This record gives sequence, C-alpha cells and structure tokens, in this order.
Amino acid sequence: MYSRQIKLYRGIKNTLQFKMLNADQKPVDISNYTPKFLAYDENKTLIVDRLATVTDDGSTTTRGTCIVEVSDSDLLNVQDQFITYSIFLYDEVNGSTITYSDTGFGNTGIAEISSEAFPGVQPTTELVSFFENNEEWVSNSISAQPGINGNSALHTAVFYTDGFIGDIIVEATLDNTLSAATGWSALQTITCTGAETEPMPINYYGVFNHTRFRVTANPAEKITKVLVRN
Repeated sequence: MYSRQIKLYRGIKNTLQFKMLNADQKPVDISNYTPKFLAYDENKTLIVDRLATVTDDGSTTTRGTCIVEVSDSDLLNVQDQFITYSIFLYDEVNGSTITYSDTGFGNTGIAEISSEAFPGVQPTTELVSFFENNEEWVSNSISAQPGINGNSALHTAVFYTDGFIGDIIVEATLDNTLSAATGWSALQTITCTGAETEPMPINYYGVFNHTRFRVTANPAEKITKVLVRN
C-alpha cells in the first residue's frame, strides 16, 4: 500500500496521499472508515498523530484514497532523520484495523525528514562572561563554523549593554587550535557611550575558525550578554 519511501520537508506543510489496495492490488472502498496516521522518530517516540481525510467518494478514480497533512510545526523540533509511520483504519463496528506496507505484511513505511528545501536559521550562541587579559577583557572563543560558510560568510552579533563605556572589538583567527600564542585579528569595533538603551547589532563577513570579543573596560554587569549567529 505505501511501500514507496516518502520525504517530509521541514519548514512547510506536507500533504501526503495514500491509496488502500487489497492483495490483488485493487483499490478498496474506505469511505466508511476514518484513517489515522502515526509517525515515530528514530528513538520510537511518537511525533505525529493525525487523522487523515478520506477522499474516497465511491468513484473508481478516488476509491481507497485519503490524504494526511503534516504541518511545519509537527517537524519543528525534529532533526533530519529516517522515521517510520503506519496507518490504521477505524470504524465504530470493528475498531482499528492495521494496514500493511508491503506484500510481506509489514505494517510500517519509511519516511525521510529533510531540511534541504528550508534549512531554517542557524542556532544562536550566547556569551555572558569575560576574563581579564592585560588590562582588557576578552570573551570565550567560539567556533566560526567555517565548514558551513562560503567566502562571503555572514556573521551577526548583538551586544546587550547596561551603561557600558568603552570599545567592543570583534576578533577572529584562522588557527585550528587555540593557545596562548594564537594570533587574533580585529575585524570591527563598536564604541559605547553608556547611553545605549537598545541592543546593538553588528554584521561581519569572512571565513574564520574562531571568533571572540575584546572590550577595553570592565564589562562586569555592564555587558549582560552577547548573542552570535554564524
């Protein structure tokens, strides 16, 4: 019935159509049934539990057909992976009847969840602490994720300050391994007067291995956090 592997795309509503066939591969009338679609992730956790809509109107062209809508919110927190799914047919007299995915009476199909069409935004990294270094303060170093970026890679940082007076310098390095001898290059500088009332965003470009932020005044309780997205 549904032996063909299907693909579900994250970030968009997926409409799936199924046709119920008997052992002779002939469509079966399901106009009096309520189909139910269940999908499980690779850890056997239920991620989709949805009633299907029967499109079987009794005619030969629509016999045995139903559609299932998997919304973008259903897959919002599901990573790309292969999942299993099954379909039950319910009626008030016989209860639930399992359907089979192949002639060997397997009852599950395989679907691939993919972010190819709508990869979405990259996760944000939050920095909240700085340590003193030669009368200046530097943040922890974070990966600039060079593997996912091209030659004009865009990076965004947002600084949340509360009365901070001084410079914030964006620094980057091409070194693979960090040490006391790592050479850092300044990319951009923001000067704060202490009067800022809104978070301050900054964009910078390039392929680096690591980035960090250096400030010229003690940021304790003055820089509340830095959000970075590569």
